[in-house]
Amino acid sequence: MTPPGPARLNRFTPQEALICAMVMMSAVDGSMTDAELKRMTRLVGDLPVFAGAGPAEVERVTDVCLKLLEDAEGLDRGIAMIAAALPPRLRETAYLLACDVASANGEANQDELRFLQDLRIGLDLDRLVAGAIERAARARFQVV
Repeated sequence: MTPPGPARLNRFTPQEALICAMVMMSAVDGSMTDAELKRMTRLVGDLPVFAGAGPAEVERVTDVCLKLLEDAEGLDRGIAMIAAALPPRLRETAYLLACDVASANGEANQDELRFLQDLRIGLDLDRLVAGAIERAARARFQVV
């Protein structure tokens, strides 16, 4: 991954876009919890799509995403950047990663649900596909 600097605020690599989807999900409600951060770190460390990425990349992308969210149009711009960076085959992956982060705290709040809806629309995902991904994320992280 190329380190994002001021000039890099306009585009992401596919890996950066996937990380940004998770970061925005976590930060959209104004706070990033320890559970969400741990989930993101584990996903980046475990999934093949993140081969070669590590904590330094997550930190750099997090900084870029948080800067985006400071702007009134930043959320929409971030979603557009995510969509532009991802080939169609990775758009469902981005949505799944966002759902996994949303499930880190148990139930998603209204800001998170709104973000998921905006992300689904921005990624041009079918509602049924998105619903199946959401249900799979809930099922995967159920507790006894």
